[in-house]
Amino acid sequence: RWLYGKQICLFYAFCGVLFGICSLSTLTLLSTVCCLKICFPAYGKLMKKHGQILIACAWTYAAIFACSPLAHWGEYGAEPYGTACCIDWRSTNVNAVAMSYVVALFVFCFILPCGVIVTSYSLILVTVKESRKAVEQH
Repeated sequence: RWLYGKQICLFYAFCGVLFGICSLSTLTLLSTVCCLKICFPAYGKLMKKHGQILIACAWTYAAIFACSPLAHWGEYGAEPYGTACCIDWRSTNVNAVAMSYVVALFVFCFILPCGVIVTSYSLILVTVKESRKAVEQH
């Protein structure tokens, strides 16, 4: 069972969600930047300031979703086995607000980032393949 009290449980769950979403957001931005630099070189000029802005955006995006359960859109609680804390998945069965949070989390923090990553790397593969064909023809 969870031994450290409700406040530490909330903090633990908050950190897990924050760092998880930030990690996926950063990977999404990285794939997008790589795609721009390889597939659209005219638009792929990235300066240090741009990188800092993108990282700040990733952290802000993650913070919005991580803070939402603290603002009562969704809930944090003990995991089903009770040994750690995360999003309270059971509350979605009885609480429509918690269900809307989980749906938004699924769409905006899983489907959308994964779709952008798959699209970016697919475009990179197509560009590399076309480039290889052009080199072979010459």
